[in-house]
Amino acid sequence: MEFSAELLLLFFLIAMLAGCIDAIAGGGGLITLPALLALGIPPAAAIATNKLGAAAGSFSSALYFVRIREVHLGRVWPMMLTTFIGSLTGALVLTRIDNSLLKSVIPILLIAFSIYFLLSPRLGEADKKQLLSPAYYLLLIAPAIGFYDGFFGPGTGAFLSIGFVLLLGYNMIKATAHAKVLNFCSNLAALLFFILHGGILWSIGLAMLAGQLLGGNLGARMAVRSGHRLIRVVMISVSLSISIKILFFDS
Repeated sequence: MEFSAELLLLFFLIAMLAGCIDAIAGGGGLITLPALLALGIPPAAAIATNKLGAAAGSFSSALYFVRIREVHLGRVWPMMLTTFIGSLTGALVLTRIDNSLLKSVIPILLIAFSIYFLLSPRLGEADKKQLLSPAYYLLLIAPAIGFYDGFFGPGTGAFLSIGFVLLLGYNMIKATAHAKVLNFCSNLAALLFFILHGGILWSIGLAMLAGQLLGGNLGARMAVRSGHRLIRVVMISVSLSISIKILFFDS
């Protein structure tokens, strides 16, 4: 497919907005994927192309968090590895079985988490006592969420952040920072799968890559500057939006 320069510029701007939102709480795909589908791009190609931008955005925000030392790669790399393996496994499994069951379960979980966050206004304001050891998170939670991203995807950023807050006791900024690093790993695994199997529309995909690189960095800066209040509001909004989309608009 061929796209005009004006359309590529439009998708650059759309991707920049999506990257900003995604860096704060995830959910950027709620903007970019419907926009791609609206062009008449087949769903498989739209998903593959969208993953190119998503990987760029999560890389940009993760890099910013690493640079300001919210994340220390020397400590988190084992989680990065298990998340990558989980996502790659999920993408492989997706080619063999249906994911319709998740379309019923995921909205319920996201709505429940949103209500919990609404009723706990100070949640994530500061580090708390962890409920799960990092070893269990490494071996169970990180690969499970990575698998989910490769297999289905919507809400991955929110699930990662929620896991860090509720299970490891991280404050919201620290949780968001670590979530973006792991989200980059899961996005990268799925992106490599799509590159090997084809389907990416590179012209519009590269425009979105550039937009989400900028948006991801901007969103990460906003998250650090505005703190847990902004992250909390955006996370609740994104979680509810994803739930509504899955329940009422996905076939």
